[in-house]
Amino acid sequence: MDEVFRALADPTRRELLDALFEQDGQSLSALESRFAMSRFGVMKHLRLLEEAGLVVTRRRGRETLHFLNPVPIRGVHDRWVSKYSEPVVAALGSLKSQLEQTMQKIYEIYIRTTPERLWAALTSAEDRPHFQFGNTVRIDRGDGAVAAGPDDWTVGARIEMSNPKAGFVLGSGEVLESTPPHRLVTTMLASWGEDVQAEGVSRITYEIEQVGDSCHLKLTHDQLRDGANEQLYGGWPMILSGLKTWLETGETLTTPGSLMYA
Repeated sequence: MDEVFRALADPTRRELLDALFEQDGQSLSALESRFAMSRFGVMKHLRLLEEAGLVVTRRRGRETLHFLNPVPIRGVHDRWVSKYSEPVVAALGSLKSQLEQTMQKIYEIYIRTTPERLWAALTSAEDRPHFQFGNTVRIDRGDGAVAAGPDDWTVGARIEMSNPKAGFVLGSGEVLESTPPHRLVTTMLASWGEDVQAEGVSRITYEIEQVGDSCHLKLTHDQLRDGANEQLYGGWPMILSGLKTWLETGETLTTPGSLMYA
């Protein structure tokens, strides 16, 4: 957490995060054009933000794109602020979408666990409620059996997400790729409101990598309409923080999302 505070202490680095908040997935050239400093200077600031986990990168062709990762900031919030915060509905999205362009959101977190245990948590109906707002999932493999275990997430299986206190289906999807315990790709159609359902189908990719005694989890939510409703992706920092807390301590983390159906 010291790295996060050091990274945020510099006004230029805060401006870089503001730029990525306005438009995620920018190249070095695009970010460099915003500042009256050398390319090397911008690269140095971005490297410090990456080391703090506040910025993540992804290659696209010959370019490296930079994405804001709010999970570390969420960790600061959960440690010192959330106790005094009141539950709120998701923040307003962009004022206006731009034609049919798409965007993607990338989140990263390190969790002290094994790939097998992390995979089981992501795919188990027993674990899910502890880190995803009390929600649970079940799987229809198309053979007439409805299940919810880690071994049921096979390609083509249908996913249904619900909450016992909601009284209706919150979302659905399909398994596109499944390589336990390292990679899982699914679609998602949110249905907890007409506004989010109108956004259509998006895609979620979980990538798990062992790093010593920890796991590096990268979550990519893409195929989102540019300017899509923030409710579709705004909950990921809370979910990932809850997942880390659950796997490392066995406790359920209280977040605004977890209080929705309390």
